[in-house]
Amino acid sequence: MKTLKGLVLSGGKGTRLRPFTFTAAKQLVPIANKPVLFYVLEDLVRAGITDIGIIVGETADQIRAAVGDGSQFGARITYILQLEPLGLAHAVLTAESWLDGSPFVMYLGDNFLRDGISKLVDEYQKSGADAQILLKRVPHPEQFGVAIVEDGRVARLIEKPPPPPPGEAPVSDLALVGVYMFDQSIMAAARGIVPSRRGELEITDAISWLVEHGHTVRPHELDGRWIDTGKMEDLLEANRLVLERVERNVRGHVDEVSTLVGDMEIGADVRITNSVLRGPLSIAAGSEISNCYIGPFTAIGENCVIRHCEIQHSIVMECCTVEDIGTPIESSVIGRYARVTRVNRRPHAYRLTLGDYSSAEVP
Repeated sequence: MKTLKGLVLSGGKGTRLRPFTFTAAKQLVPIANKPVLFYVLEDLVRAGITDIGIIVGETADQIRAAVGDGSQFGARITYILQLEPLGLAHAVLTAESWLDGSPFVMYLGDNFLRDGISKLVDEYQKSGADAQILLKRVPHPEQFGVAIVEDGRVARLIEKPPPPPPGEAPVSDLALVGVYMFDQSIMAAARGIVPSRRGELEITDAISWLVEHGHTVRPHELDGRWIDTGKMEDLLEANRLVLERVERNVRGHVDEVSTLVGDMEIGADVRITNSVLRGPLSIAAGSEISNCYIGPFTAIGENCVIRHCEIQHSIVMECCTVEDIGTPIESSVIGRYARVTRVNRRPHAYRLTLGDYSSAEVP
C-alpha cells in the first residue's frame, strides 16, 4: 500500500467564531487548553501519516508559530500558501506540486473527530477506491453538503439542499464530514469544474465530477462524534467531549482547605486556594484560583487569575482575569486577555467592552 500524505486546511477567516478570530486563527482556538488544529495533526500522526502539508492564508504566521516544523507531533510540516480562499478544490490544486502524485487525506483544520481517523485511513488503503468521504447523519442537512448513497456507492452530492416541504423527508441527511481521502484523480476533477455562485471551486462539485466520470467514491458513515468547531456552542461541546476522557493529573499546589472531586488536569505552577473543583476540568500552567467553585467541563487557560466566582461548562482562554462575580458563569467562552470584574461604586450598571459579533447575556 502506498503511503498517504496529509493535507490540512488552515486558511479561512473564521467569521462564525468572531470576535475570537479577529485576533487569532480559528484553528488555534483552544479545546480543553489545546488548539483544535493540534487534535487534527495528532489524528494524522496516529494514523501513520507524518508528511503533512498545511494550507495557510492570512493567518500563516500564527499557524507557523504554533505548529513549527512539526517535530512536537512526530511529523514533518510543509506550509503551502493559498493566496485567496477560493474553495477547498482550489486548495487541493494549490498543493498539487507538493503532493507529487501521492494519495492523501484532506482534513479541515477546525474539525474535531473524537475517535480519530486511523480506522478510516486503513479502510481506504485496503478498498482500492479512488476516493473516500466521511458522512454523518444530521438533523438539518440544508446546512451542509450532503451525499446520496446507492448500492454502497456515492451516487450524487448536493451542496446545501433546500429544506423539504412540510411532512416530506430530506433528499439526504448524510452530511459531508471535513475529512476526505483522495488519489490523484481529484486533480482532474478540480480542473474540470467551474466556480460556484459564491466564486469558489467546491469540493462537492469535484467529488461529483469523480462520480460522473466513473471513479469509485466510497462512503463511510461515521458512528463517533464529529464537530465542526465553527460556532461557540460547538466549541463548548467539543470541550466537553475531550474533558470526558481526562485523567487525574494534579501538578500544581492545592492548599489544605480546597476540595478536588473527580478527574482533572492541573498544570504546573497552578495555585488553588480555598476552592472547590469538580471535574472533569482542565486548568493550564501558571493560573491562580482562589475562593472559587470551578465546575465540570471547564477549561481555564494559562496564566489566568480567577477569584471569588463560580464557573462551569465554560472555556476561559489564556491570561484572563475573572473576579468577584456574584452570578455563576456557565456555558461561556471568554477570550484571551479578557477582564471580567465587579465594581462597587454607584450607579450600579453594566459596563461592557464588546467587540464586533460579540454576545452577552446578563441576569
